[in-house]
Amino acid sequence: MIVLYVEFQLVGGLELLCESVKTHNVDVDLTSEKLTMKDLLSWVRTNLIKERPEMFMKGDSVRPGVLVLINDCDWELSGQLDTTLEDKDVVVFISTLHGG
Repeated sequence: MIVLYVEFQLVGGLELLCESVKTHNVDVDLTSEKLTMKDLLSWVRTNLIKERPEMFMKGDSVRPGVLVLINDCDWELSGQLDTTLEDKDVVVFISTLHGG
């Protein structure tokens, strides 16, 4: 089992996806030897997103307009969906698009 800190900094209505709860300490059971971001996103969709997951995710990844940080580093620098997560990692999702 891996313990992660997951934070959602979502605005423009997206905060309702997780019932406006911004921070989550989560325990993710491993189904394989390692936990990847792809695995975490699937877990988030099943366990944290309460409504309209298509507003947060597109396919197996986040929608365009959602910035993902892993331990304060842009996930594009660490391998995106293939990034391996470790115990006590911090994953932050930030919406960069907003309504007007």
